[in-house]
Amino acid sequence: MQNSNEGHLQIRLITKQQIYAVPDVPLSVPQTIDGNSLNDLVNQLLKESNSDHLKPKNFDFLAIGELLRVPLIEHLAERNISTETTVEIEYVEKTPAPEPKDSLLHDDWVCGIEATEKWILTGCYDNSVNIWSTHGKMVASLKEHKNIVKAVSWIDKSDPNRGFISVSHDLIGIIWSYEDGTDSAAPKALLRGHERGIDSLGVSPNTARLATGGWDTNLKLWSTSLDDDGSEHVHKKIRSTNNIVTKTPLHTLKGHKEAITGINWIDNYAVSTVSMDHTIKFWDAELCGIKNEIVGQKAYLSSSWSSINNTLLASSADRHIRLYDPRSSEGSLCKVTFTSHSLWVSSVAWSNYDTNLFISGGYDSSVKMWDVRSSKAPLYNLQGHEGQVLKVDWSNKKYMVSGGSDNSVHIFKNKHV
Repeated sequence: MQNSNEGHLQIRLITKQQIYAVPDVPLSVPQTIDGNSLNDLVNQLLKESNSDHLKPKNFDFLAIGELLRVPLIEHLAERNISTETTVEIEYVEKTPAPEPKDSLLHDDWVCGIEATEKWILTGCYDNSVNIWSTHGKMVASLKEHKNIVKAVSWIDKSDPNRGFISVSHDLIGIIWSYEDGTDSAAPKALLRGHERGIDSLGVSPNTARLATGGWDTNLKLWSTSLDDDGSEHVHKKIRSTNNIVTKTPLHTLKGHKEAITGINWIDNYAVSTVSMDHTIKFWDAELCGIKNEIVGQKAYLSSSWSSINNTLLASSADRHIRLYDPRSSEGSLCKVTFTSHSLWVSSVAWSNYDTNLFISGGYDSSVKMWDVRSSKAPLYNLQGHEGQVLKVDWSNKKYMVSGGSDNSVHIFKNKHV
């Protein structure tokens, strides 16, 4: 660096968290300064600013919009940023590490999970649908399916009394009634129409519709109401002796060439799907056609839509997680690629309260917590699984939940909320 202050850089420290603000003046720091040293510096400046009541805090640092994970000079060099300018570095209170809480033992692999405020729904390879409390107590185990249960979902996560849905490789979906806080759950309706195993499931934001997809490559839309039978076939609802309704799809949407592995509702009228056929498709659920398509390089294994930042995460059979912005009008729709897993990434889930956080699970037995502003390294590796992680869920902001081929569900407490 050709200047009189050899080996140093000029920085300005800024924060949106005013309680931790330090004087807004340029500072000269060593080129090799890293996050740990910056953390010491900010805490020292806070102490000098008469913030005697503040205990030392842990901060993360953003330079050029990305979290600092290497010495500052390397961070700037990787982004072709001149060392002659004053670098603005934003600091934020560091997200604390999630805390392992409970392990819920099942009789077989766990591949479906969705939590509410108090309950965790799981789907298992032993054909069972299970309800647990978030404190680790088994509430009910239901065995109406005749094959593995691949996905489960509450109809309305804010009101468990609305019931829940399960889909299976027995070609059937079941809408269940549930009495909140009891073991009282029973099938209300059978969803019949798929010709091969059902793998994926999603409920619309207004809870009026649900979508299913699987190995027959078809996306099927259904009503969650037992009274709405505007199905694509003229078909009377059949009530069996035990008063269970049989429903047929409202619509069948064709377009994928291989199994549909993930379904997300964008809003009440649009659905996204990811597939083993290397494509992501965006569907108009009213007109029943494809609105947009993204073609990838590998089979997609899972997806998660964020209604906060309107972007889609998708994981592939290549160890990577990609963030797509379907509204983008410039450059690639893939905005960031996250790489840390050593094997296929089987499941991803956005945080529903923070624009930057998500979790992932992979065949490498690991669950990772990420910040989108750090693509090369996760915030934390969450340990505990001894087999492939098949599903992760962050529907309850207090708990991250994961299930896998070690027959267990792990609950991690989020200390950030």
